[in-house]
Amino acid sequence: MLRIALPNKGSLSEPASRLVKEAGYRQRRDSKELVCRDGENGVEFFYLRPRDIAIYVGSGTVDAGITGRDLLLDSGAAAQESRALGFGRSTFRFAAPKGTCHSLADLAGKRVATSYDVLLADYLSRHEIDAEVVHLDGAVETSVDLGVADAVADVVETGSTLRAAGLEVFGDALLASEAILITPAEREPNPQLDVLDRRINGVLLAREYVLIDYDVRREDVDAAVAITPGLESPTVSPLHDGSWLAVRAMVQRAQTNRVLDDLYEVGARAILVTSIEACRL
Repeated sequence: MLRIALPNKGSLSEPASRLVKEAGYRQRRDSKELVCRDGENGVEFFYLRPRDIAIYVGSGTVDAGITGRDLLLDSGAAAQESRALGFGRSTFRFAAPKGTCHSLADLAGKRVATSYDVLLADYLSRHEIDAEVVHLDGAVETSVDLGVADAVADVVETGSTLRAAGLEVFGDALLASEAILITPAEREPNPQLDVLDRRINGVLLAREYVLIDYDVRREDVDAAVAITPGLESPTVSPLHDGSWLAVRAMVQRAQTNRVLDDLYEVGARAILVTSIEACRL
């Protein structure tokens, strides 16, 4: 039976569970459940601390997991990113009291507090910055005010928490993070895992695209198809009135309204947009 680790709490937990559910797998009904068995698909889901998931995957205890890219890199586990999932996006940034630091070089000789000491130490070493890494399990934004550190390095979504603590972000981002599907760095071929990956990819693509159907006169079809070329090619079918054709194509969701406007301008009518639940491309 395939064993998959999912975050049991935090900002990644609900989106990860929803993604897997949309991919056709059973999910727990109660947030207190630690294991959910999907006998129909031959999968067991284990709900673990997001920070621990890479360790379990790297050791081979589970076959795959969903966690953050930042947590994978900080774990040092023998696991690898298999697929970016497009949610839980954040950046890993430096912050310090206003006016005290302006660039990475300003951290030389200073104390930097973080919950990601492996990731931070590696970054400082690669940039030849000699700074002391102060490990904290959380709430690093208070460390400067309490005199534990001179600056912090933390995962930032909006930066509001850092600003509320009197800190300002400076320098380049250390890392752009998001939720990812991870697998062991070395693993045997696993058909079930390949199916999971295809299903997840199908859901991600379905979220990115919509299906557009419309009618257009024969003399206008080339102009309309140029607006909706589809992936390989749109489907074009004759209507009972031989002067009209029906066209169906996949279009990126973000471009939907622009495409609708352009189609109407070239003479398309009865334009319909349908969400896609899942797909395989």
